Amino acid sequence: MASEKTVEEKLRNLYRLQQIDSEISQIEVLKGELPIEVSDLEDEIAGLETRVGRLQETVDDLEHEISKHNANIKEAEALIERYQTQLDNVKNNREFDALTKELELQKLEIQLSEKKIGQAQKEMEAKSETLNATQERMDKKQKELETKKVELEKIIVKTEKEEDKLRKQSEKARKNIEDRLIKAYDKIRTSYRNGLAVVTVERDSCGGCFNKIPPQVQLEISMRKKIIVCEHCGRILVDDYIMEEKKIEEQQEA
Repeated sequence: MASEKTVEEKLRNLYRLQQIDSEISQIEVLKGELPIEVSDLEDEIAGLETRVGRLQETVDDLEHEISKHNANIKEAEALIERYQTQLDNVKNNREFDALTKELELQKLEIQLSEKKIGQAQKEMEAKSETLNATQERMDKKQKELETKKVELEKIIVKTEKEEDKLRKQSEKARKNIEDRLIKAYDKIRTSYRNGLAVVTVERDSCGGCFNKIPPQVQLEISMRKKIIVCEHCGRILVDDYIMEEKKIEEQQEA
């Protein structure tokens, strides 16, 4: 637990933490939406891969079905040829009728198989078209993903050391601030897109929402006797010179 500090020290620590976290935010802005885009593309590609797999299975099943019907047709044709030969050697009407019936059945079997082949081919053409379109889309997304990854990797290589250093500094700075203030700081930061929780008074206005700060309040801020927040946006307010004076003191001590 951090030892008790003066209000001025607390404000300096908070402002210093804000400066560090703002630098980290700038690196995140440099990365932009790339990490999210990469993640979304990976999810989309995974979904497309699943769809391609299912479509390919359907096409394979239809090909197998067509092959099976073609085999049925060949078998029926062979039987027809055999029955035709047997017709030349029939001895009575009963055998003739039986062979004639078998011939008709085999012809019907061929017609049915041909019909099913036609249906399967139409379905396979439609599925193959969808499969090709899905595969093309997946290939396009894969190339897009590779490009995004290269871009992101370049930024990471460029900023990784700096970001790691800043995050360590942020963790260290947080240890010098009491839990109550850290919770308030984090809550304010997450409330705004720019992540500013501690801001200076600039041109008599809040550095966060730019609303005017009354002169009396500005005077209280410059005295650093209590923590003051903007009545409009709730951000913690500090004066322009809070860190500069600290640097001057450190330089004089050195």
